[in-house]
Amino acid sequence: VCIHRVRSCSGIHFIKSKYVCVFDKSALKFSHQQRLFRTSAVSCGQIVQFKLSDIGEGITEVTVKEWYIKEGDSVSQFDSICEVQSDKASVTITSRYDGIIRKLHYNLDEIAYVGKPLVDIEIDASKGVSPEEDVVETPPMSHEEHTHQEIKGHKTLATPAVRRLAMENNIKLSEVVGTGKDNRILKEDILNYLAKQTGAILPPSPKAEIIPPLPKSETVPAAPKDRAHKIPVPVSRPIVFSGKDKTEPITGFQKAMVKTMSAALKIPHFGYCDEIDLTQLVQLREELKPLAQIRGVKLSFMPFFIKAASLGLLQYPILNASLDESCQNVTYKASHNIGVAMDTEQGLIVPNVKNVQVSSVFEIASELNRLQSLGSAGQLGTNDLSGGTFTLSNIGTIGGTYAKPVILPPEVAIGALGKIQVLPRFNGKGEVFKAQIMNVSWSADHRIIDGATMARFSNLWKSYLENPASMLLDLK
Repeated sequence: VCIHRVRSCSGIHFIKSKYVCVFDKSALKFSHQQRLFRTSAVSCGQIVQFKLSDIGEGITEVTVKEWYIKEGDSVSQFDSICEVQSDKASVTITSRYDGIIRKLHYNLDEIAYVGKPLVDIEIDASKGVSPEEDVVETPPMSHEEHTHQEIKGHKTLATPAVRRLAMENNIKLSEVVGTGKDNRILKEDILNYLAKQTGAILPPSPKAEIIPPLPKSETVPAAPKDRAHKIPVPVSRPIVFSGKDKTEPITGFQKAMVKTMSAALKIPHFGYCDEIDLTQLVQLREELKPLAQIRGVKLSFMPFFIKAASLGLLQYPILNASLDESCQNVTYKASHNIGVAMDTEQGLIVPNVKNVQVSSVFEIASELNRLQSLGSAGQLGTNDLSGGTFTLSNIGTIGGTYAKPVILPPEVAIGALGKIQVLPRFNGKGEVFKAQIMNVSWSADHRIIDGATMARFSNLWKSYLENPASMLLDLK
């Protein structure tokens, strides 16, 4: 213990020294205890409280959907810790240190809060921790904490399944070159990396997995012609007789739907419906499907619907705008980020395809494949779910012809697409023919959009789809 301007102690006399070392019994005892305390911390390791840090978008709480580790497991840097879900996106939390999991602070489906610990990790104290980090003391040793997480869209992009495959084969993701969008590491990239290491030769595979058609001998027999439509099969669910009511909190995407739809009720909606003859588009898609499959992309009708909508928005930009809360200013969006409503196990989600105005039909189809795969796995990121400017909802994939879609604020318009039906129609000569008919239902914000504008946009969109070749004149 250093004492300033002390002249004598314990019989030792220092006159000229500015600082004097004093060794009395009590000081020696305190110093010895403190030294033992720090030595214990180094020898036994440090406990890092891994906190949930701010993941942006104003998110303050998330739901723990899946743990990839358990207490006692060893983890390395960038190993997946858990999957959490907010009301806007799913996020994978990864480890920054090598260590051993000592405690999980939450069970599955529990709410975790920003700034609160997720797990405790025991790390090697000799590696040291940044001095600005908090210290957590748990007798009889001192521990330090550090937090880290990796959000989709930053650092190494890969799904938990791909990370698990890399971990099982002792592969560092930093050494693998990702071929997916935004350099995302795919399963094929891991397999190709393994092939190079082992000398094996793997056949080339497309980026998107394609389910090959069954041989003719194995195809499912077609339904009798007299059955005009498929009989819906009820989804079997186990019947639970609890004997009392059950109350559950609204979390995740359902919570986001509550907020969005509550805000949507403040918008004065008006509707407009029409039918589209897709006979030529059905033929065109059948011709292009094999070409898209060769490129590894599944081609549906939706990319054509999205591109036609973007071409229409160029002529009617008011439908790709937003209105401020005070209803004093209208912002015309330069990008056409067209959302696609998807029905998933987590509920209704609406990811959007970015910059459709500069994308080809094939590029839109490829991006839709990616969004659908991530949506089915519950792996959509915040960037995929935010920034939409216009929305299409394909309710026809489930059933129904007409709908009354609800606008997603701050957007001002949305369209609902019905199922495609084979119906009799008359041609220009008055002859009856089989037509592929689809109904569309539009909803618009009547504060800034009038019925005439909505009808003109719908007619233009309809003309592009009924005569697909006409889109070539306006494609850029």
